[in-house]
Amino acid sequence: MIHLKDDSEMQLMRESGRLLAQVFEMLNDFIRPGISTLDIDAKVEDFIVNTLHARPASKGQYGFPFTLNTSINEVICHGMPDAHDILKDGDIINCDITLEKNGFIADSSKMYCVGTVSTEAKELIDVTYQALWEGIKVVRPGVKLCEVGRAIQKFIKPRGYSIVRDYTGHGIGREMHEDPHVFHYFEASVDVELREGMTFTIEPMINQGTHKTRSLAQKNGWTVVVTRDQKLSAQWEHTIAVTHDGFEVLTLRDEERRDADNAFMS
Repeated sequence: MIHLKDDSEMQLMRESGRLLAQVFEMLNDFIRPGISTLDIDAKVEDFIVNTLHARPASKGQYGFPFTLNTSINEVICHGMPDAHDILKDGDIINCDITLEKNGFIADSSKMYCVGTVSTEAKELIDVTYQALWEGIKVVRPGVKLCEVGRAIQKFIKPRGYSIVRDYTGHGIGREMHEDPHVFHYFEASVDVELREGMTFTIEPMINQGTHKTRSLAQKNGWTVVVTRDQKLSAQWEHTIAVTHDGFEVLTLRDEERRDADNAFMS
């Protein structure tokens, strides 16, 4: 069951997305070598609650005890903040954050480079970001949802990376996970036609090596997912709305808006 948002609901979705974008911009100057992922969690929770007067939607969802996921290097997704996970120079980290305001949830993630990272790591991050936009740019009413995955796959395949298949994007609104599932590779059976008022995430997870994943032992009831070959993984995510003539990125950050020459957004 796909819930189409009306104008008033869409306006509330925009507000949640606008606030969430501010969280990532706050982290730009906070993430650095020597801090722990638990430090990041505490900073994000304080900012969402006390500065933005919103709710960290992930905390308590499915029993998850933290405000965000922090996935370092070979961790694909669902990384858990930990006082013993100290960021070091050369790490890459994905921060995946959700925020609820006035009953509606926005979801986004961003890659951060810790200190000076390798050329290979930076390339993976950049290609994954470009892949996200390749998927976003096909969104408009009347297009089949499978075309999002086709665009991402077409972009990634010649570059020698792989697309994680075990996890997808998802509808979002009053609930964090709504219909439909959003695949990041072409799946012909996904014949949902995009309609104005749909809101969902696009969040490709791209690996240096194999697309195959491995789940670590459960920690506090939560399973951390890593690359099977222990090579690097990257992910970017935005919450998207289907408009009458195209798309709107509800979680777009000011740093992205300022980049007028960004070819991925043209």
